[in-house]
Amino acid sequence: MSTDFILPDIGEGIVECEVVEWLVAEGDTVKEDQPICEVMTDKAMVEIPAKSDGVIAKLYYQKGEIAKVHGPLFAIEESGGDVKSESSIEAASNSTSVNPVQNQKLDNSNSSGTILEDFLLPDIGEGIVECEVVEWLVAEGDTVKEDQPICEVMTDKAMVEIPAKSDGTVAKLYYQKGEIAIVHQPLFAIAVAGNGPAQAESPTQQVKAEKAVTNNTQNASSSTQVDSNKILPNGKKAVASPAVRRLAREMNLDITMVQGTGAKGRVYKQDLLNHSATQQASATPASSLNAGAVEKVTQPLTRVEPIRGVKSAMAKAMQDSVSTIPHFTYSDEIDLTALYALRKQLKPEYEAQGIKLTMMPFFMKAMSLAMKQFPIMNSKPNADCTELTYYSEHNIGMAVDSKVGLLVPNIKGCESLSIKEIAVKMTEVTEQARAGRLSPEQLKGGTISISNIGALGGTTATPIINKPEVAIVALGKMQLLPRFNDQGEVEARRMMNVSWSGDHRIIDGGTIARFNNLWTKYLENPSSMIMDMV
Repeated sequence: MSTDFILPDIGEGIVECEVVEWLVAEGDTVKEDQPICEVMTDKAMVEIPAKSDGVIAKLYYQKGEIAKVHGPLFAIEESGGDVKSESSIEAASNSTSVNPVQNQKLDNSNSSGTILEDFLLPDIGEGIVECEVVEWLVAEGDTVKEDQPICEVMTDKAMVEIPAKSDGTVAKLYYQKGEIAIVHQPLFAIAVAGNGPAQAESPTQQVKAEKAVTNNTQNASSSTQVDSNKILPNGKKAVASPAVRRLAREMNLDITMVQGTGAKGRVYKQDLLNHSATQQASATPASSLNAGAVEKVTQPLTRVEPIRGVKSAMAKAMQDSVSTIPHFTYSDEIDLTALYALRKQLKPEYEAQGIKLTMMPFFMKAMSLAMKQFPIMNSKPNADCTELTYYSEHNIGMAVDSKVGLLVPNIKGCESLSIKEIAVKMTEVTEQARAGRLSPEQLKGGTISISNIGALGGTTATPIINKPEVAIVALGKMQLLPRFNDQGEVEARRMMNVSWSGDHRIIDGGTIARFNNLWTKYLENPSSMIMDMV
């Protein structure tokens, strides 16, 4: 007998994740704790292990689809049970699994052969848990078609049109106009034709249905409402998702004239592209065809893709920071000639121990030493900026350009670590970040941040504070530049520009200037840093 594996909580506040890679296939035998798949949240890549030995009976999502926390991720035939055929497994899964997205079918057949189904309001935006019913576009007793708009709901972000998932008759509207509907709760009931017990849709079908509503959400504020039930010349309507209908409008195509290749003639995106290409070919003048080779003209299509995962989290965090924190920037240059020579001297010794020594551990340790004298740089205000919390731990974050987007893990407890220990921890964290395998704990609790933008190029920047921290510094690239020494002679020095951003509610210009001067002293004269570490 197959058992559904329910996707557990994988981080504070995480309600969904993207399936990045399946590490097994249906029919594979797996062991307890064997990795089954990799999923990506808006914070990190997470590996999902098997909870017991068995055989993979069903994978409920395709690679790239969005899985729901507390919903079925895959089904496993645990050891000791008979492995069923694929069809029986799917049937069992459909009839027993918890539906993560949409319709909960009620076993409520009547003498006329109709089945009553509750339509559950799907996720209509990240973090949205309720919405207002603005307008019902149908009434109880109305006959509706698949994809026909049933009602309009308003979230705190946009107006969303909710379509019917199948043909039928509206049996019950659970909310009045103006009332608040709850996500994942019944919105309306629809009676559909059927002669047997209803079977719940597979999670894959449910995810596709939710994607249609999500596409409506993303375009509700800008798209013009059109009739989503266009009728074909033979009397049948054009079957297509809202996303495909929107693309047809953008391409200026009549969807009723497009030959669909899906079930029941459903029109897909590729059908639109093929139809458009055929139209362009047929419109080519005969004279051009007779003249010789025909030059193929490719019309670039506008591409729309959702902002998800780490990029979505970064966008929200940056918007929140710049809209609530009054930033000010302070810039300076540091002479790293002596520090560069010290690192060059120590590097072979560290490499012999398998440790990669960069300049960053020195920057972090010097910053930690300076924060001991300027504790306000290691503080955080509360939400309404009426209280300030001073932290004893120096958890210094560093921006990492990972394959899943910008991440800011932090090295915890730098005040009690040596430069060598910081170097070891920094190497481990950087490798995990670039592989997208950081744990949520490594991304939490930072108290100040460093952005090493100079590693890619550039000398100055205006970094955005990683709220609720009060400061961040951007490091420019190190350059060999001419400078005057104490004797008035020109000599080559290794110089670096640094750019600070501070929260002007907490830090004034004098404070950040004095803090930067002390930090600069440690970096320009490494012996003073070593002396204060003792």
